[in-house]
Amino acid sequence: MVTKNSEIMQDFTGILQNLTEKERTIISRRIGLGGEKETLQDIGNSYRITRERVRQIEDVWIKKIGRIIKTTKLSKIQEESEKVLRMHGGLLIRDRIVSSLINEMKLDSDINSEVIEMIIQSNFNINKSKPQLWARTHFFFPEINKKLVNEVHKEAYKILKKKGDIMENSSLYEMIKINLFSQFGKVETVLIDSILDIFTDIVKGEEKFLGLEKWKILNPSTLKDKAIYVMKKEKKPIHFVELTNLISNHFGEAVKVATIHNELIRNNEFVLIGRGIYVLKEWGYKPGTVIDVIVDILAKAKAPLSTDDIISRVLKTRKVKNSTVYMNLQNRKYVQRVWRNMYRLKEWVIA
Repeated sequence: MVTKNSEIMQDFTGILQNLTEKERTIISRRIGLGGEKETLQDIGNSYRITRERVRQIEDVWIKKIGRIIKTTKLSKIQEESEKVLRMHGGLLIRDRIVSSLINEMKLDSDINSEVIEMIIQSNFNINKSKPQLWARTHFFFPEINKKLVNEVHKEAYKILKKKGDIMENSSLYEMIKINLFSQFGKVETVLIDSILDIFTDIVKGEEKFLGLEKWKILNPSTLKDKAIYVMKKEKKPIHFVELTNLISNHFGEAVKVATIHNELIRNNEFVLIGRGIYVLKEWGYKPGTVIDVIVDILAKAKAPLSTDDIISRVLKTRKVKNSTVYMNLQNRKYVQRVWRNMYRLKEWVIA
């Protein structure tokens, strides 16, 4: 089995000797064998031909190389590339298939990835996508249903746009499967995952979250967005000091506690529910003091409630002591005790 960079590079260089000098030069420049990788435009300019013509010539030469590779040890890379594609539903973006091959074949991580890509591309059983502004380069089996690829993308975009927030991949993928079942039957999860990697308007973040690229929430730049990202990841109320540490650790940057605290105070996306403890407003929390919460609870109840009942309801939205709730029940401006341990709103508040 081919496992060392030197062996792969030696075999690949040997294969190039079967090409003309011009062919060898262009391929070497394209994959950076002699130094930096050059663009189609740079190579085209030096030969006074268009970049598209260079691409066409390149495709012919790559298939020529593919026939030769079939007779060498490098054919193992071609075979493994087909296995990797099958594992991921028959389609995979360039970076993932290359990195998967390096891992599966235990190759050295500093190998020239352009050489691996060219060996994959030289496989007659695998197609490579054409350059598109809205899509990442990917490899796929010819039998992949292009209509399915487009519909999975459309469905994912529609679901995310309607929800207006990031989603965990398991929930999103399940909705896509259900919505497309009548048209395509069962769609495998791995294929949906691979398809959504292609499109640049959908972003995958850590912790299996997906969202629309334009939201920026999965690629946060401001402190507010970073705070929102971390809180969504943690899924629980967080003290502002702990939040500062989490942001610093996750994004690898020094952040002052006071700076984060100010962001939480001045942005209404965050709600204070206890001493220094914040949650996201979108989780269903309302801003306000403990007495504000009590007033809201009693207004919705439309009937007197017991002390224990009020405390229980307050603690669902605020991290405070029982005694704090009890003290606020003594606020005679808003609350009236109607009999032992039973409270209702003052008449003027109800009106």
